[in-house]
Amino acid sequence: MPRFEPHPTRRPAIVAGASSGIGAATALAFAELGHPVALGARRVDQCEALAQKIRDSGGEAFAHQLDVTDATSIDEFVTAAEAALGPTEILVSGAGDIEFSPVHEMAPDRFLQQVQVHLVGAHRVVHRVLPGMIARRRGDVVLISSDCAVEPRPHTGAYSAAKAGIEAMAQQMRMELEGTGIRASLVRPGPTLTGMGMNSTPEVVGPMLEAWKTWGFARHGYMLRASDMAAAVVAVVATPRGAHLVLVEVQPEAPLHPIPDGASNKRDGSEH
Repeated sequence: MPRFEPHPTRRPAIVAGASSGIGAATALAFAELGHPVALGARRVDQCEALAQKIRDSGGEAFAHQLDVTDATSIDEFVTAAEAALGPTEILVSGAGDIEFSPVHEMAPDRFLQQVQVHLVGAHRVVHRVLPGMIARRRGDVVLISSDCAVEPRPHTGAYSAAKAGIEAMAQQMRMELEGTGIRASLVRPGPTLTGMGMNSTPEVVGPMLEAWKTWGFARHGYMLRASDMAAAVVAVVATPRGAHLVLVEVQPEAPLHPIPDGASNKRDGSEH
């Protein structure tokens, strides 16, 4: 007899930060697996366009405005999402953007805003969704972190500090939720090509990249795709009950080294 009931076939999922990047890719990945998905972000028009794409492909999707810095907005989003799709089985919290700046140069209100979005915003969503999951004694909570949490990079302002807070919160939740049937997990992206931070100017990005190179953070130019991170999220939540992927870190594979002259001939056994 199994120790746990298996996952339901239909698992309504909430994705906070679903208008682009990792959130959008994750919403699409869930829909491809047949899970209903609620897409929330401030750019609700982009969420609705993606939701319509999912519906046109035969999936279930719901889009609604979501501002994770506003508790009322979160409550309205979750209430509407669950009315449309059913009780939440999967929560993915990944809303946010990044503002590049040395810590001492970042205005305190801008620093606070980054923390409000990346850390406090995630807590607000968790606070709203978790009671229902606990009552049903099952559910997956995935918090999107960053490798900046464990290896802070220069010029990331408050972002690295906020993501370090996310990791501490997730570890704390894992201990506190033990025995409830809820799995709290971290997915930690390495360098990922998304729209995040793309509004920065060359004057800001140039010194930042130089500093990253100086401190050894730019070994090669390859970056992850948003779909790579979505695959990691799917792996976490699709793991059968009874096992828990606590932390998944994803890094881009480096480009292949050039093959030395003559090596390819030796490898395939050809002779000239």
